[in-house]
Amino acid sequence: MDNATKRQLKKQDQFVALTEAGVHWTEEHRQKAIIGAVIAVVAIIAIVAGYSFYQSRSSAASTAFGQAMEVYQAPLSASGEPPAPGVKTYPDAKSRAAAANALFQQVASQYGLTTSGRLAQYFVGLTYVDQGQTGPAQQALEKVASSWDSGLSALGKDALADIYQQTGQDAKAIDIYNELSKGKSSTVPADLAQLQLAELYQAQGKTDQARQILALLKDKSKDSTGKPGAAAEIATQKLNPTPAAGAGIPR
Repeated sequence: MDNATKRQLKKQDQFVALTEAGVHWTEEHRQKAIIGAVIAVVAIIAIVAGYSFYQSRSSAASTAFGQAMEVYQAPLSASGEPPAPGVKTYPDAKSRAAAANALFQQVASQYGLTTSGRLAQYFVGLTYVDQGQTGPAQQALEKVASSWDSGLSALGKDALADIYQQTGQDAKAIDIYNELSKGKSSTVPADLAQLQLAELYQAQGKTDQARQILALLKDKSKDSTGKPGAAAEIATQKLNPTPAAGAGIPR
């Protein structure tokens, strides 16, 4: 066998080896591609199913929350006005709050991961306040205040500050108002927190500190057109209260 023939056969052997390697590589990666595609499909199905489940839970939570709110806003029979046909009434605000509290707790417990469930926890605290149960109210609102939802957290903190004032914990309330004054929450605007802080200082007899806050609000609170905002108007009224009718008239 001459050298040319040997070289030709060697090339054929190399071609066969490369072809077999190529086929093997293709089969191996084809299996991986199929497995990857199956995993991707399963993941998509899981995401869609999870989203559908969450939507279903959210819808159920919204309905349950609405039912609790109906109770919370139900008329009182003591108002003197006859209720509309089919409308349930309560003898007083305390009994109404107790009934609503039970429903809000159920929503918060069953649907705590939904928006309605988290909001229900806030109303659990409020309805405890309406019943005069400051201890349970504080515990419920502390959960809300620690929420990752900044808007809901601000509402919880604001309600907590009110409880702290009722229970003689003014220092804690001041800390909360100062914190909210530096925030940008739409549920508890900074201007509102500053007004509440000024009222607290006023109640403590710290009129200079209260007037300092009000004077600042009067100058800086502006609406979208650059005119004095609502907080500025309130601050102005508090800084320059209108005399009561007949006040200052000599007798």
